Amino acid sequence: MQSPKMPNTPTALQLLNWVFRPMPYMEECTKRYGDVFALKLQKKIPPIVFVSHPQDLQQILAHDTKELEAPGDLNSLFEGLLGKRSLISLSGEEHQRQRQLMMPPLHGERMRAYSQIINDITTKVISQYPVGQPFNIRTVSQEITLRVIMQAVFGLDEGLRAEQLQQKLKEILENGSSVWRVVLLYFPALQKDFGPIKIWGRQQKLQQEADKLIYEEIQARREHPDSSRTDILSLLMDARDTQGQPMTDVELRDELMTLLVAGHETTATAIAWAMYWIHKLPQVKEQLIAELDSLGDNPDPNTIYKLPYLSAVCSETLRIYPVGMLTFPRRVKTPITVSGCELPPGTPVIGSIYLTHQREDIYPQPKQFRPERFLEKQFSPFEYIPFGAGARRCIGLAFAQWEMKLAIAKMLTIRDLDLADRTEVKPKRRGLVTGPNRPIQMVVKSQRQIKSRSLETTTVG
Repeated sequence: MQSPKMPNTPTALQLLNWVFRPMPYMEECTKRYGDVFALKLQKKIPPIVFVSHPQDLQQILAHDTKELEAPGDLNSLFEGLLGKRSLISLSGEEHQRQRQLMMPPLHGERMRAYSQIINDITTKVISQYPVGQPFNIRTVSQEITLRVIMQAVFGLDEGLRAEQLQQKLKEILENGSSVWRVVLLYFPALQKDFGPIKIWGRQQKLQQEADKLIYEEIQARREHPDSSRTDILSLLMDARDTQGQPMTDVELRDELMTLLVAGHETTATAIAWAMYWIHKLPQVKEQLIAELDSLGDNPDPNTIYKLPYLSAVCSETLRIYPVGMLTFPRRVKTPITVSGCELPPGTPVIGSIYLTHQREDIYPQPKQFRPERFLEKQFSPFEYIPFGAGARRCIGLAFAQWEMKLAIAKMLTIRDLDLADRTEVKPKRRGLVTGPNRPIQMVVKSQRQIKSRSLETTTVG
């Protein structure tokens, strides 16, 4: 048996490659070392093993076994933002408890109840932009998803606390998206201010101010309970575990931050990428518009959600440049063999979602955006894994898909849009996830109206 192959370059150089060019670096490594390789990113932590073959992914992700576990302590990079009681930071029974408490508000009829919020906010945001004025579509999608989060999760629409919290959260996420912020996470010794350079201190201050507002909102809800409220915060406050115990204030704060980061930032990026590809490829836009127009006025959200081509476009968007490059890590408990490589106890193992989605044997011509591949074939849960798999699968995946489809459909239905800059956009690291390497500039060409299943286009000023 052999150990996974890995670069023989210094740890610091491997880390720099990983921080500044993670996707090209993973592709270079898999080309040189195969489906299983390792990277040494921190001196005190064993080399991290990366896998991307579906069989290997199933072996490590399907569920916790006597050989593998999904410990929250390996997600410590998220802890400063999300907290120690976040679903992402917890392990074992504590993780299962939190997951069970959080599931109901994010699925089924509860989730569908947010359809009107999504449609109304999308209409209001995209209607702010006049014909001919270029705008960054990611700015639009961020505003949509943040407002949706504020209403659906926090139950806050207007008022001083809502405005302050929205602004603080926006700043926290924008600051956290910096690649230099990632460098600080990997080097704890740098997590302090250096004279006039206050990157770390500024982020900590913003976090404290946001936390104060969140705890004030939780306290206000406890003092004045309202059983008619259906926002996720209210539902989580009412939730009880199998022992009849509710979430503590700290647990509520940490899960709200988790939903914000996982449900706002990632969905905003996915919507922006989808709009880029739809307008980059005329045949995609034409087919999608025809499918949406066939529904006529005011289609049912369930009908929109089930549209085959819209679903294929969203799936291909999440395949080609997945917002989350990696699954959450597992740790080896007893020796296992993965594709001929022996992994000793203590080894961290990560699934590379990006590499899996770029496999030629699963997705021919993987660099091409081709939604039809999702109409021609049904991929297994370990061939297509934009939301991860197993015990750490994204809890908000249903909500994210719902919001993504409804927001895209609404924008395309009420506005005729186009790219203002048609040069190619590539993915890059954005904090701990990915995003476009430059602003995706778009422009409103005209207003669209659907009447009697026919298209009318009118220019608006």
